Amino acid sequence: MKRFLFFFLTNLLVTVTLLVIANIVMAYMGVSYGSNEGLFIFCFILGMGGAFISLMMSGWMAKRTMGLQPAAPGSALVQKVHSMARKSGLEGMPEVFIYNSPEVNAFATGRSRNNALVAVSTGLLEQMNEDEVEGVLAHEVSHIANGDMVTMTLVQGIVNSFVMFFAYIVTQFIMNAMQGDDDERPSGVGNYFLYHIIHNVVYMALSFLSLPLVMFVSRWREYRADLGSARIVGKHKMIAALEKLQANMGRTEKHEKSIEVMAINSQTSFMELFSSHPPLEKRIEYLRKTPVV
Repeated sequence: MKRFLFFFLTNLLVTVTLLVIANIVMAYMGVSYGSNEGLFIFCFILGMGGAFISLMMSGWMAKRTMGLQPAAPGSALVQKVHSMARKSGLEGMPEVFIYNSPEVNAFATGRSRNNALVAVSTGLLEQMNEDEVEGVLAHEVSHIANGDMVTMTLVQGIVNSFVMFFAYIVTQFIMNAMQGDDDERPSGVGNYFLYHIIHNVVYMALSFLSLPLVMFVSRWREYRADLGSARIVGKHKMIAALEKLQANMGRTEKHEKSIEVMAINSQTSFMELFSSHPPLEKRIEYLRKTPVV
């Protein structure tokens, strides 16, 4: 209940902030919600703004919701992550955390390449050997070095903006087609609720239809991070890590939904189009046949 209230209040604050900003920008530009130009600016501010505020808050949110504990300064885990970060060309060293969970997983997040964190589960540290742990750590460091958090934020923000914009356009088109002449149009509360019911249905449908694009980019990031890990610590270590993940599939608890896209692996959807990660067998095959340069 406490976690639900935390997310609800955070999202409410973000939404109110973006609405205020959108109104100020639109007043300054002299455009109104009634025009397509004004509507698009409104949707763009909310879509991109929400995505980037989530990015800015991602590290803080992960610490609050996942119960992350800092790894001991100077520990072998911290030294490995920082050594990999330097090898990847990062100037700011990622923070390193451990979270208590039986799942075999890890994730990276943060608002930029030089302001990021890497977190590993106790289950991963207990069930993987040193080479496999290094493969996973190098994968997460590669996500940071590749700027993948910003990449996903840009993609999600652009998709959110267009989904929001077209949801309003399609809803208005449907309302006009359903209501016909002005004399036939319901008024007052009935019209208000009808509009919002249609809008919510259209918005959910467009969000669902746009999901494969976002997930495609997410899967592409995973292949790239696997190759990045192979460059840092060697292909055999990353393959060994993926094989261990494959062996542990279904044996441990599922991870928090909030870290799904950031994690080393996630449960594959019934349709790969809607999965944030490629199947492990495809990742292993891709890594084996792709030269590391």
